[in-house]
Amino acid sequence: MIKSILFIFNSTLLGVGLAMDAFSVSLANGMNEPLMKKNKMLKIAGVFAFFQALMPMLGWLCVHTLVSCLTSLSKFVPWIALCLLAFIGGKMIWDGTHSKQDEKESPSLSNAALLMQGVATSIDALSVGCTIADYGLISALLCSGIIAAVTLVICLGGLVIGKKFGTRLSDRASVLGGTILIVIGLEIFITGV
Repeated sequence: MIKSILFIFNSTLLGVGLAMDAFSVSLANGMNEPLMKKNKMLKIAGVFAFFQALMPMLGWLCVHTLVSCLTSLSKFVPWIALCLLAFIGGKMIWDGTHSKQDEKESPSLSNAALLMQGVATSIDALSVGCTIADYGLISALLCSGIIAAVTLVICLGGLVIGKKFGTRLSDRASVLGGTILIVIGLEIFITGV
């Protein structure tokens, strides 16, 4: 019983730690689109949760099959995250500074941009596969499920908070959101290199 509680507690903490980048990006997305509907919020949080669960499982699979693959790819993780987030953030800044003043609605987040955000914020979670490498398949899947659930809740919170700030900041929300994404990319890059 205590071992099960400790497993759930550790998996939840792991989920909170992994979800911080996704929370920040969700915050930026909410600020960029303050009139976002609930179903789109669920879609965004769901994409982040999916990738946060997928990446540790891919890492776990690599550890159990191709250990050398994980170590050789790990040096590229910060570069990939920086490039993806800098591109998305730069586009948000460009859209925010070059939009017409009389536009009422912020540009909507495209599916491609959402997928790029999902990958960029979760790619560092590949290394979590090493952390859960001693788990069996069922335990690893359960841990990934807990990480996904925690990420979903945290990202929904980020979207709600971002929408509130986005409504107040209106014109500058896109620029601020893009800047946040670039800073997150730099943080991932600096800590990873």
